[in-house]
Amino acid sequence: MDSFLTIKAEATGLYKEKGSKFLSFAFPVQSEDDIKRFLEKLRKEYHDARHHCYAYILKADQSQFRANDDGEPNHSAGDPILGKIRSRNLTNTLVVVVRYFGGTKLGVSGLINAYKTAASDSLDKIEVRRIIITQPIELEFEYGVTNEVIRLVHEFSLELSNQKFNEPCKISALIPPADRDKFI
Repeated sequence: MDSFLTIKAEATGLYKEKGSKFLSFAFPVQSEDDIKRFLEKLRKEYHDARHHCYAYILKADQSQFRANDDGEPNHSAGDPILGKIRSRNLTNTLVVVVRYFGGTKLGVSGLINAYKTAASDSLDKIEVRRIIITQPIELEFEYGVTNEVIRLVHEFSLELSNQKFNEPCKISALIPPADRDKFI
């Protein structure tokens, strides 16, 4: 795996069913700390809402994930949200659906549909971006071969993070793991 899909920026959505309002929010995240920060922000802003259900997927291989029903019947909120994230093959993505109860119970199947639809509404508005997985590489060379090194850096489209051109010259860059051996 040399890349993964994530979202570029936050997006919001809305779904209404039998008086209940489901506000959805999609966020790009890098860590559980980011997730906690967004959840705290939403809980503070929508403190009068009955439920703040969410799901997220982290890591390029999508190995870290969680779904939370926040008091709704088991698997009626978090799992449908998680399913919508997975169906778009996204990672480093958090989707939160805030529910304002409208007085009419929707039943488990109604809740599943409502949370799926709300999550889809925010995810329909996102812009997807592909992230190329890279790893750091350190180059140390004599000044006389600088042109050759720079040519290789451009040929492999390396992302430079640091450069120093005094003896010995040093360049820090990011390279896709699949290109590392060929580059060296």
